[in-house]
Amino acid sequence: MPTHKEQVYIGLGSNLGDSREHLRTALSELDSIESTRRLRTSSFYSSSPMGPQNQADFINAVCLLETTLPPHDLLAQLQGIENHHGRERKDERWGPRTLDLDILLYGNHTVATDDLTIPHYGLAEREFVLVPLFEIAPNMVMPDGKPLSNWVAKCSLDGLRRLRSSNQR
Repeated sequence: MPTHKEQVYIGLGSNLGDSREHLRTALSELDSIESTRRLRTSSFYSSSPMGPQNQADFINAVCLLETTLPPHDLLAQLQGIENHHGRERKDERWGPRTLDLDILLYGNHTVATDDLTIPHYGLAEREFVLVPLFEIAPNMVMPDGKPLSNWVAKCSLDGLRRLRSSNQR
């Protein structure tokens, strides 16, 4: 087991069932992953769905983890949490889901395999990820060498709103 700790940003999203509760519970479950601890969590945000608009708005957040797990081992843990929440993997892209947990950034590492891409492939276009990420890491420099604030300034904030109560740390 590696002993080097990596800082990992996880995107959370849900638009089926009690989405706030799915996110709150998932955050607690992230705390129970071996060799991993949660350091910070953004507010919860409501966002319009990507893709098909005939679905409920999403509740999203981003959290910062510190872990010694390799990326694929962490992915397996995240998928286990998604499955525990009734996540069904369908061919439908951007469809409704009870819980979606994405590894956005894993330290300074790049991963490009069939089942995992880090940095997350859609990071630059997703205000529902960039805004909560900026909330917890305002001074972050992105993989392209530019400040996160530059990325946030370029994204549309239409349909995104911060929700009042959430589970923060």
